[in-house]
Amino acid sequence: MDCSYLRKTVKSADHNTLYTDGRPLTPLQRELVGRVDEVGVAWAERAFEHDRDAVFPTRNWNDLRDMGFLGLCVPERFGGIGADYRTYMLVASRIAYYCGSTANTFNMHNANALWTAGMVDDMALTPAQRASHERNRAVHYANMLAGRIYAQPFSEGSAAAAGRAPFGTLARRTEGGFVLNGKKIFASLSGSADYYGVLCTEDLPGATTANTLFIAVPADAPGVSVVGDWDPLGMRATVSRTLLLKDVHVSETAEMMPSGVYIQAASQYPHMFMTLTPTYMGVAQSAFDFAVAYLRGEVAGVPVKRRMYPTKQIGLAQTYVKLQQAWALWHRVTSEYKRAPTRAERLRAFACQHTVMETCAEVASDAVRLCGGQAMLKTFPLERMFRDSRCGALMLPWTSEICLDRIGLGLLYEEGESPKDDA
Repeated sequence: MDCSYLRKTVKSADHNTLYTDGRPLTPLQRELVGRVDEVGVAWAERAFEHDRDAVFPTRNWNDLRDMGFLGLCVPERFGGIGADYRTYMLVASRIAYYCGSTANTFNMHNANALWTAGMVDDMALTPAQRASHERNRAVHYANMLAGRIYAQPFSEGSAAAAGRAPFGTLARRTEGGFVLNGKKIFASLSGSADYYGVLCTEDLPGATTANTLFIAVPADAPGVSVVGDWDPLGMRATVSRTLLLKDVHVSETAEMMPSGVYIQAASQYPHMFMTLTPTYMGVAQSAFDFAVAYLRGEVAGVPVKRRMYPTKQIGLAQTYVKLQQAWALWHRVTSEYKRAPTRAERLRAFACQHTVMETCAEVASDAVRLCGGQAMLKTFPLERMFRDSRCGALMLPWTSEICLDRIGLGLLYEEGESPKDDA
């Protein structure tokens, strides 16, 4: 499909304006975002068939592999690019500008590297834990640099993904490794990943969330299967089918974090759960830019200009305000990533997650209204963006509802207080 209108938008893009909070991009950030722009239009054009057929964007991932981006968040000392949290977020938002599903799946891969790099380095580990972690992550980083794809199936249809209960997927220790049994739903990259970074509970009497393990399961290991159909509303190219694990044996090097460290990381680094937000910021910006090009008569197949009508001008201005408000909050919050953020910073992170996911849907909806019925034809990308935009608010562990719940509690209850105190 023709996405030539993007070439003008890309050529005129001021990344220092769009993608920072007023500070210039670092040389690395500028280089990485620019490399995405070099291939992005092709991704946007491929997105039509990936969405139509609900198939994984393999060619886009081949591009990412050729660009060295499968090692984007692998530390430099292990041979990777060494992108930090903020740099990853900026790059991911630009990937999403061209293809939301590619960015969504790319997040799953890179979260495995982000979570196991500096975040764990800064935590209090025993010498034995640190030694085993150093050994294990070297194995997984080498896999990533060799072009292996890591997924990160999270959901189980229970309260576990929201941190309210232990994961139902269980890992039993054996000599030299683990045996896993369980099920993960909405397992993005299912059937295309080489490894699945599975969050599970160590199989112990009375196990709690403190017994959470993070284990990389080879896709070709006996007992691993992918089942079910995949025909969703949006983000169709993520191919998020159901992953089944039946007596799956893995070695001890499969452990991607030392036992018990994941739940500590989740508490001390809450911003780790915001790595889906750049996908939806990128989709929102792309929907807005399409609307501008459409109203200017710059989209192929739409030679008529509509920019002269005051209703269009006002409507577009209102949408622009929403988009800029979301970008401003997103830039601030993604710059606040650190260990043990303040209470205010935690609440702002929830507010940002909610704002991004809801604003993306609003911007895409506004764009549909501004452009009119013809823009909803599948010959144009807007109707796909409209469908993709609605998925973000539903994604665990921080759905829009969970964010509002935690904001409300955080505003009304001080640290150490609980609704049980009011009983």
